[in-house]
Amino acid sequence: MKRLVSLAAFLAIPLSACATVGPDYGAPGARALNVPASYYSVEATPGSPEELAHWWTRFDDPVLNELVQQAVTQNLDLAVASARLRQAREGVVQARAGALPSVGASAGAGRNFDSDGEDRSSFSLGADAAWEVDLFGGIRRGVEAAEADAEGAVFDLAAVQVAIIGDVATNYIQARLAQQRLETARDTLAIADENLEIAGWRVQAGLVSSQDQEQARAQRAQTAASIPGIERDFASATYRLAVLTGQAPGALTAALREPRTIPTGPDSIAVGIPADTLRQRPDVRAAERTLAAQTARIGVAEAQLYPGLRLTGNIGSSAVSLGGLVDVITGGIFGGLSQSLFEGGRLRSQVRSQEAAAEAALASYRQSVLVALEDVENGLLALDAAQRRQEQFAVALEAANNTAILARSQYRAGLTDFQTLLEAERSLLSARDGIDSSRAEQALALIQLYGALGGGWDPLATPEIGTNA
Repeated sequence: MKRLVSLAAFLAIPLSACATVGPDYGAPGARALNVPASYYSVEATPGSPEELAHWWTRFDDPVLNELVQQAVTQNLDLAVASARLRQAREGVVQARAGALPSVGASAGAGRNFDSDGEDRSSFSLGADAAWEVDLFGGIRRGVEAAEADAEGAVFDLAAVQVAIIGDVATNYIQARLAQQRLETARDTLAIADENLEIAGWRVQAGLVSSQDQEQARAQRAQTAASIPGIERDFASATYRLAVLTGQAPGALTAALREPRTIPTGPDSIAVGIPADTLRQRPDVRAAERTLAAQTARIGVAEAQLYPGLRLTGNIGSSAVSLGGLVDVITGGIFGGLSQSLFEGGRLRSQVRSQEAAAEAALASYRQSVLVALEDVENGLLALDAAQRRQEQFAVALEAANNTAILARSQYRAGLTDFQTLLEAERSLLSARDGIDSSRAEQALALIQLYGALGGGWDPLATPEIGTNA
């Protein structure tokens, strides 16, 4: 059998050196994709791959760090993407197997009887091999496509991880914002209770009409009515965090109930240049790998237009005893060419169809590049707007707090009416909610920008499918 395989390999060596049909793929460069030299919103600054890979640690929140770690190891969407990656890698193994000969073996034993009462034993042993010689590179293009698909699956997994980490951080910020709003609402409710009590005293003393008491009662009820909605927002965020970390909704609600401030993160991010973002964004790299795979499949389709060569061989022996199996050995090697003469244009249509698929993949790749650049620009705008809003809300909060203190003091002394106090306290509530919201907006804008830059994975740790399948 070894002799049979060696001979088939010897015959195939000069044949397999034939030209490979189909276009040779080359990734479009930044210039071909019309990628600008810098972003419109900011000047180019060198970025840190380490900062992007573990960006959530820059918020300096141990609870957030733990949640991200749980999500990376337990999230079920990541488990699905990981299984698809393993499936794609097995596709590479299967594609490579097409370039190798297939060898089979058989053995048999029997006992024959005749009318004279004599019986004989018989034994047989055989092997066969077949090899589809890759004359025009169809198999090699298939391997190339499978490797590109597997590399794309690596980037798909990374893209899911980037999205999951962003979702964890977003919902964590929303949970902390709900806690801040709940604290503000409860403080306001305590003040409303005090105002209602003061208004009641003043009505009893005949200093004001019952209108003040009714207004105070309405204010107190409106404040109390806002609390259940805020509690719902907190619970919803914790439910989502539980699912993102592979747990049942509600599993984290009790653990996150202790209030913590909204983590602010860094004031700015070194975004680098657009070409850096294209290398960092896993979804863009996945789209590029799809283009590579579709380009390789043009060669697979074109190879079907040309003749195919198949080498087959067999070797065997039969005897009436086990010891006689080596006495007479027979075998043969055969080669056959096949060529499609007429199939109604099906094969050429497959080539054109695959060329169209490659064109679509190129358009999708270019679109993913534009979307990535748009995401970064929007992230930069969102961060700048959130920072400016926070500065103004800080001023508004200081002014509203001073006004509310003065109005409360004057109302106690009978120097102003309840409507003035009511407006002052509404302004204070709005300012407190605004400063909390602006802090959350800045954190969410940072998360958005980190995600737009492709943060949340390490491109340098990506395995090479072509060498380590």
